[in-house]
Amino acid sequence: MNHSDLLPNLFRTEYTKIISVLCKQYGFFQLEIAEDIASETFLTASQTWGLKGIPENPVGWLYAVAKNKAKNFIHRESILYNKVLPVYQREKNITEIELDLSDENILDSQLRMIFAIAHPSIPLESQIGLSLRILCGFGIEEIARAFLSNKETINKRLLRAKNKLRENNISLEFPKPCELDERLSSVLRTIYLLFNEGYLSKVQDRILRKDLCLEAIRLCSILLENNETNTSEVNALLSLLCFHISRFEARLDGEGEIILYGDQNRELWNKEFIKKGEYFFFQSSKEPKFSKYHLEAAIAYWHTRPEDTGKKWESIYELYTHLLKLEYSPLLLLNRAFVLFKVKGREAALEELNGVELKTNPYYYSLLGELYSELEPEKAKIYYRKALNLVTNNKEKSSLLKRLAQI
Repeated sequence: MNHSDLLPNLFRTEYTKIISVLCKQYGFFQLEIAEDIASETFLTASQTWGLKGIPENPVGWLYAVAKNKAKNFIHRESILYNKVLPVYQREKNITEIELDLSDENILDSQLRMIFAIAHPSIPLESQIGLSLRILCGFGIEEIARAFLSNKETINKRLLRAKNKLRENNISLEFPKPCELDERLSSVLRTIYLLFNEGYLSKVQDRILRKDLCLEAIRLCSILLENNETNTSEVNALLSLLCFHISRFEARLDGEGEIILYGDQNRELWNKEFIKKGEYFFFQSSKEPKFSKYHLEAAIAYWHTRPEDTGKKWESIYELYTHLLKLEYSPLLLLNRAFVLFKVKGREAALEELNGVELKTNPYYYSLLGELYSELEPEKAKIYYRKALNLVTNNKEKSSLLKRLAQI
């Protein structure tokens, strides 16, 4: 592998570690400096490796350069604050401390960073953007594509989020025991939404979509490395994510069109991720604590069972019923209606949807189109056309047109 292939991979994994360690040591008020040091480290690597070749230990080389750049920065700051702004120096307490890039400190720094970025005072959209940039090492262009936005908008959003971190005086301290449950719930919600950005994204870039999902899984895995955050709920969420990503390759065809669950090629399901999902689900059952992630993971588990039996769909229906009691949502009701269609037929599903109206949701109308396709074909066509008017993705439009033509 040449340096131009290796560096992007290392950037994704090591950039975030360097920033987390720097911010743990010097605080969020130096976040931009931490980003600059990390970026300059990789720029130096690109220039040096291009001339001299890849070093024997690329990661160790990067850490050594990052340490030197951090030392140079602190040295410059110390001169400024000691000789030019002595009063300000006393307030900032700039010191030359050796940068600790040991595995243990990196893990601790990343864990603290996860909690800081998922702080309740930060808007959810900004949490996702900051997670992608600081925790996952995504470039601004990649984040813009993920949000179907542009670089300028993303830069402004990230700047506002960073300012929020400072305004709220958020530090990279591990939450106190009395705060841990609430803060951990916020972290899990952020990871869950980050995964959905990839799994349910409208972005056509298949590699980017999968990378988003894998980064969410990696962040959730970091939580398991700490005894205090290795909880039943964390294991349940990680189980859910593994079950979902196991079917990633089967959900899209070669043209990027969505393949409905019943038409997916079971041979494309990733058995390794299914086994991991089962393992983490088993781990999640060791504690009596129960969460929505347990129910969603159980639903996702049944979706990894290739057989199309009554027991499977009845189990999923029962799980959705419990989930609706825990956290009601019209979208969950929509999902349960589809499952009821598999269990008891079209009429029962239509009765379930009686009184539910999601006028701006194309999946609501496409489900009605499916349910009416054999009962009242003309009515089904009307609903499919309504769904077509609401979707913006060309691949989804193509899929709906195919279903419409089959009536």
